[in-house]
Amino acid sequence: MMGNSSFAGLGNSSFASLTPAPASADEAEPWVRGELIRSLMRASRGSYLLAAALMPAMVGLSWGHVPAWQLFVWLAIGIGATACRIWGEQVYGRHYADRDSAAQQYFVERYRHLWSASAFAWGLSILIFFERTPLVNQFMSWLIVAGVATFPLNGLALHPPLLRRYVNTLFVTMLAAIVFRVIELKFERPHFHYGFLLLPGLHWWLLLRAGRRIHETARNSFELLFHNHILINSLTQQRQAAVSAVAMKNRFLASAAHDMRQPVLALSLYADWLRNEPELVAEIAPKIVRATHAVNALFDSLFDLARIDSGQVRLHIERVDVAQLLHDLELQYRPVAEAKGLSFRMHVSSGTVLTDPIRVRRMIGNLLANAIKYTAEGGVLLASRHTRDGLRVEVWDTGIGIAREHLRDVFLEFYKVADHAGTSDGFGLGLAIVARLSHALGHPVSVRSRLGRGSVFRVALHDADESQAQTRISGAVG
Repeated sequence: MMGNSSFAGLGNSSFASLTPAPASADEAEPWVRGELIRSLMRASRGSYLLAAALMPAMVGLSWGHVPAWQLFVWLAIGIGATACRIWGEQVYGRHYADRDSAAQQYFVERYRHLWSASAFAWGLSILIFFERTPLVNQFMSWLIVAGVATFPLNGLALHPPLLRRYVNTLFVTMLAAIVFRVIELKFERPHFHYGFLLLPGLHWWLLLRAGRRIHETARNSFELLFHNHILINSLTQQRQAAVSAVAMKNRFLASAAHDMRQPVLALSLYADWLRNEPELVAEIAPKIVRATHAVNALFDSLFDLARIDSGQVRLHIERVDVAQLLHDLELQYRPVAEAKGLSFRMHVSSGTVLTDPIRVRRMIGNLLANAIKYTAEGGVLLASRHTRDGLRVEVWDTGIGIAREHLRDVFLEFYKVADHAGTSDGFGLGLAIVARLSHALGHPVSVRSRLGRGSVFRVALHDADESQAQTRISGAVG
């Protein structure tokens, strides 16, 4: 099977049980809105049962002063509203509690009438006691209604439209009931001054005002929690990146020291051999030259990586004739391939691209060098072709190939496939340099390979933007 990989670049219960915050700051508003509704549902869980428990007390205060059938009708309305709230809470728990912010908003919009039903039932209670029971009983009844209006404030304030709907329904129903009773009494003077009726209006205004402040406080708390989450995630990612960078640098230095030790040790041995047996200079001198070249090649690669990682590379973007660039590479690498007994074939399509010619030549040159190094028989093909996405350069070989599990790792510094024939004399830096330059220039590299059959590396030559490319290569530090 063919493997495929691409390289694109290197206190209050209301606030408990939060869902995980999204990673993007753009999602802050929906998340906060959803969490406010979740907290509203948690805060209101069972609160309507306390209000329902006060209904018998209301009936008891009016018992004997109001026809029993009227009391039972009002009690039935109140129990019905409570039953609707219980049903709504079950629907929420089954279908909406664990869903996203949009679902929370949908639930409140669809079932908002459940809160209105409770408010309407309590607003109607005015009809069973106002100017129908003794003054003390009326006072106690007014206190119960005021408590029922105030008790759910902390929860309902988390969603202002629901708070306004509940409070407005309650007080409009109350005022309508008061007007009805005053008309029924033919505007007779009540047991207390009419100014007392201004108190429900004041209470109405105070509830809405307090609700706004509670909502602002809760919203600010959730926004702070959200941004703290973003900050923690950012710090965690930076810490992980720093740990990974340290681990990579340690591995980098260890591998560099290991790979440098071999040719340096060879130079030392050859020098001692030559000192003891100078007559063997014709045999030993070429070996010294090869060892010196190996050390120089390693230093060149290390310096290239160091310059790229430090952002010190200055790119020069210009219009490049790709066919000419590939023919220049042919002149450099054909003799190397033929000296190894390999064929070197070309298949070039004409075309130009905006890029840095020196860095592109280095990228493709490294791919050619790898192809020749890891091919024992057969040959190498250097090709360019036009695709729907633009011009693409390909380097084919009939070499040892790369297993699927190693395809992405071959772009890491000093990575060598264990027990892989032909890798012992390499430093594992060529493809790492290709990866860095690919990211900087915006020329994505992909690889397909079949173990034992060969590989193909493809470079998509998109026109590079000089400022963006320079920014990317300057940001490579760390």
